[in-house]
Amino acid sequence: MTILEKIVAYKKKEVAKIKAEVQIKKLVESPNFKRTPLSLKKSLLEVGSTGIIAEFKRQSPSKGIINDKADILEVTNGYLDANVAAQSILTDTHFFGGTMVDLMKARSINDVKPILRKDFIVDGFQIVEAKAIGADVILLIAACLTKEELKNYGQLATDLGMDVLYEIHTQEELDKIDANDKIIGINNRNLNTFKVDLEHSIELSSKIPDSCIKVSESGISDPKIIMGLKQYGFQGFLIGENFMKTANPGEACKEFIGQM
Repeated sequence: MTILEKIVAYKKKEVAKIKAEVQIKKLVESPNFKRTPLSLKKSLLEVGSTGIIAEFKRQSPSKGIINDKADILEVTNGYLDANVAAQSILTDTHFFGGTMVDLMKARSINDVKPILRKDFIVDGFQIVEAKAIGADVILLIAACLTKEELKNYGQLATDLGMDVLYEIHTQEELDKIDANDKIIGINNRNLNTFKVDLEHSIELSSKIPDSCIKVSESGISDPKIIMGLKQYGFQGFLIGENFMKTANPGEACKEFIGQM
């Protein structure tokens, strides 16, 4: 069983348990559900946008603990100060040490930049939940969803006014998505082996329609890499570990953007 398969199996059980305890009606009545989500697309395409989607991540299955001392409010303020295009927050607890409370706290002080709920979506319930906790964007990982699920979950998010970041790592995964006008993230990290390969992303990026916004995810540790990726049409860059492994992720992010 690969790590991804383990995560998905665990997530399905976890979501079934939450669904049994929390009614959709309750989510729809939450204050955040009524707010109009901010557009990731707009933020990435804005004139002068840094394109940086800065992530808050405490740990990962491949790296173990990255930073369990960081405070979500401090990091969020630091990222906003650095002028990121958006913020990504891991809400998976079991494997990544994140919580939905992290996202709610960030939202309480961030009303200017879109927030991506970074999690393994395996059920439409999580999309309604994402809006209820204040997320603007959800992640749909093609590796763990069928073509039908990608279409239905994407439509549900759109109906709720949210943007979708579709994550792929292979041509087969890209083929599962109706790729016109979408935000497509290429994960430079193979979710089965956890090996990072930027060349692979560049190769795959040429297969993505020009109507899409291309986002490069994982393994970006140098501003020079971003300059290179921009030449291949990438407009968004999801970076987490590079900032989170420092004592002050916000400051690290500011320095990184300053060097761009």
